[in-house]
Amino acid sequence: MVKRMAATASRTVYFDSGPRRFLQVDNMGISRQQEQQRLRIAMEAAKHMSDSGVSDYQLAKRKACQKLGVVDRRNLPSNQEIKDALFEYQSLFKSEQQPQQLRHMRETAVQAMQFFQQFNPRLAGDVLDGSATEHSRLELHLFADYTEKVGLFLMQEKIPYTQKQRRITYDGDRYEFIPIYMFLADDVAIELVVFPVEAIRRAPNSTLDGKPMVRADIKAVERLLQADTQ
Repeated sequence: MVKRMAATASRTVYFDSGPRRFLQVDNMGISRQQEQQRLRIAMEAAKHMSDSGVSDYQLAKRKACQKLGVVDRRNLPSNQEIKDALFEYQSLFKSEQQPQQLRHMRETAVQAMQFFQQFNPRLAGDVLDGSATEHSRLELHLFADYTEKVGLFLMQEKIPYTQKQRRITYDGDRYEFIPIYMFLADDVAIELVVFPVEAIRRAPNSTLDGKPMVRADIKAVERLLQADTQ
């Protein structure tokens, strides 16, 4: 866990089963009481994300505040603090189940990337960063001359899918709506986020920290799988 969260400080906090060690990110300029409240919100939000499948950080924070009865919401944890709490929660309570699920999803990602190789697939999101839960979807970024090309390919391969749009942002306030194709591969939910070909060189902003999303090609994902077995 220390490798996941560099430059952090150790604090004792409480999950439902008692005191645990937790690596806390940002405690500068706040009182001890505020710090404890911030940690509790981060932990409760992480539990919602892990156990209930909440994927939106703001929603997880609201649910955590409601559960804890927090009215003053001026000192909420950052998204990164919640992500770190999620890693910690998984290491404490799902230390056997979560790594197995993650490996299965990464293996599925490699298979899917081979299948969609003509679209230069990139893995992104929870499966890439290692925080995937049993509710997570496998997020692949595809690149096509025209976005409908992916839908036509799915139909040609007789893969049933549903479609929606997602608003993505880039540097500054610029945003676009892009298509997403969703389908199941055995027990794994896959989201194909389709970008123009030129977008392979500019990743959209992450909802975690607002920075460009980290993406990985198939060789990088295969290296992750090899590292998991060592």
